[in-house]
Amino acid sequence: MDLQDQLKNLFPDHVPEASDDINDDADGLWMQDDPIICKYEKRKGKPITILEGYTGATEDFKALAKELKTKLSVGGSFKDDKIIIQGDYRDKIMQILKDKGFAVKRVGG
Repeated sequence: MDLQDQLKNLFPDHVPEASDDINDDADGLWMQDDPIICKYEKRKGKPITILEGYTGATEDFKALAKELKTKLSVGGSFKDDKIIIQGDYRDKIMQILKDKGFAVKRVGG
């Protein structure tokens, strides 16, 4: 007998509520209405890709940064609510984020 059966025996009249978490992805990341800004810059002659505009929790954005860096096999950092990826990976990053369900806007170059 599992936990659900035990709960049904204790509370036979209880009807479980339907969970309607529309803004949660399968990974548990907050999905937002505004697009994430994906822009390209050069710092000290080296190209970088910057992602900003995420309105969810900082921990979720850090987890997203780690996942992007792992998938692309590149270095990067998370500073001032921005993800900084070394290199020009705008197209790949935008495709990964779109596959996850995020709205992404390309800015610059």
